[in-house]
Amino acid sequence: MSRWQGKALAAPILRPKVNVVTSAHPTRISAGTAVQDLTVDLLVVGSGTGMAAALTAYECGLTVVIVEKSSYVGGSTARSGGALWLPASSILEEQAPGDTMERAETYLRSVVAGSAPVDRSIGYLRNVTATVEMLRRTTPIRLSWARDYSDYHPEKPGGSAGGRTCECRPLNSAILGEHLTRLRPGVMEVKIPMPTTTADYRWMNLMTRVPRKGLPTIAKRLAQGVGGLLLGRRYVAGGQALAAGLFAGVIRAGIPVWTDTELQQLTTEGERVTGAVLRHDGREVTVTARRGVVLAAGGFDHSMGMRRKFQSESLGEHLSLGAETNTGDAIHAAQDLGAAIDLMDQAWWFPAVAPLPGGSPSVLLAERSLPGSLIVDHSGSRFANEATDYMSFGQLVLQRERSGHPVEPMWIVFDQKYRNSYVFAGALFPRMPLPRSWYAAGIAHRSHDLGELAEKMGVPAPVFRSTVTRFNEMSRAGCDADFDRGSSAYDRYYGDPTVTPNPSLRALDKGPFYAVKMVLSDLGTCGGLRADDHARVLREDGSVIEGLYGIGNTAANAFGNTYPGAGATIAQGLVYGHIAARHAASL
Repeated sequence: MSRWQGKALAAPILRPKVNVVTSAHPTRISAGTAVQDLTVDLLVVGSGTGMAAALTAYECGLTVVIVEKSSYVGGSTARSGGALWLPASSILEEQAPGDTMERAETYLRSVVAGSAPVDRSIGYLRNVTATVEMLRRTTPIRLSWARDYSDYHPEKPGGSAGGRTCECRPLNSAILGEHLTRLRPGVMEVKIPMPTTTADYRWMNLMTRVPRKGLPTIAKRLAQGVGGLLLGRRYVAGGQALAAGLFAGVIRAGIPVWTDTELQQLTTEGERVTGAVLRHDGREVTVTARRGVVLAAGGFDHSMGMRRKFQSESLGEHLSLGAETNTGDAIHAAQDLGAAIDLMDQAWWFPAVAPLPGGSPSVLLAERSLPGSLIVDHSGSRFANEATDYMSFGQLVLQRERSGHPVEPMWIVFDQKYRNSYVFAGALFPRMPLPRSWYAAGIAHRSHDLGELAEKMGVPAPVFRSTVTRFNEMSRAGCDADFDRGSSAYDRYYGDPTVTPNPSLRALDKGPFYAVKMVLSDLGTCGGLRADDHARVLREDGSVIEGLYGIGNTAANAFGNTYPGAGATIAQGLVYGHIAARHAASL
């Protein structure tokens, strides 16, 4: 039996306690250390991918403490799909041999195209396998290749249609024991436990079209989820599995995690960062960090002032799926010391169903690639390849707005056959009616007549009819002459393999027809502190702020203004966390 199986982890309570340590400069600290003035080797601000930095620091023999603004551990990582883009890694070497560092480097050079320093991409690639091996040693996380999950731009030089994305196998989060309630919940909490991986999602979505794949997958995950409960296990997948695995490693290592603890400012001695002033329970605490501070506190997802300043005034209130505590605190603290920022107009954009008042958006992933659907703007016209990767889709929406040709409100339009065939918005199984609340709120409309549907949507009926007619003609020919939908391996990954000649195209020629309102959501912002290939934060003149590191969404995207493949956001946080801790340990 693995040391990660069986009984729950027995580790000290992570909640703040009233006891104090006796030494101002302890050589060893325990997980139960109270929130108090303290000296450690490395301070990590943020408990998402920052946990990877902490685990590496621990392996290097450093004392480390993690501080977290919210009451939960896991950050936006716990709310994500949990995929990891790991080119030329040991995982691919074992399960899908053939990828090389040279091909991956060629691909990143072609897609990043100068929008970020080359050494950031190279630094990432050279440390992927070392990070994977660290996770294997220190956590219960077990990774597998997401077969055929194409890179987002596989047609570029060095791109891979077979894909470089990996993900966690379902993990028993019950090993967290008393700490399980501290794990940040996922975006959607299901009533019936069914740990669904990325690969599972693809086939579950096609349960009625490819039952030989979809139905056994559903049965397998239901058996694992429900059966696990009967055995005292709570299996989770995706970001929940990744965050739970990291957290389990942190607990076993005895690394303190101080929740409800907010970064106030960074402390310095001369021009070197020496720690931070924190606020917990209404009082200030100073942590001195001998080797440095790693800022891993996410982006500015829920700072609407920053978002409207740097991105767009049209963005809706708090539509981001990032953790609600991501308000740019770490970015501001570093800027106070002269740190440079970059790519602040960028986010991991994701089109979604417009939320009900007070609700959250539901992302649209496979839905946009499946045949029998199209997306139109306020004029009733198509404006993009609906099946393109979600970040590129969002960038196009904002580019249109900045050029004076806004597309919102947007509508995804589909027919009854589509509704009978596929899962929609992650929760509506085939043949399930759209919620009445959507109709009442004007988020959804239904009609047997395209003209009437256009009126309900508020778009010009003649234009909309013409758009659907042309789309139908191209779909019957299997070729989207306007936007090339279905021409990329990525488009086809989430398509319907039973539809030929193009698995992403089918005519909408029989009602009733549906229209669902869309908004531009995101997985978090990805502009932030400018950092080098050691994750060190830089000033405007390019000089290094000694003792300060930036990783994850606190740092500017290592891949510039592009998303190379599923999981590139979390993977770069983990890898650069490993890089930062290794660099701090070398000092």
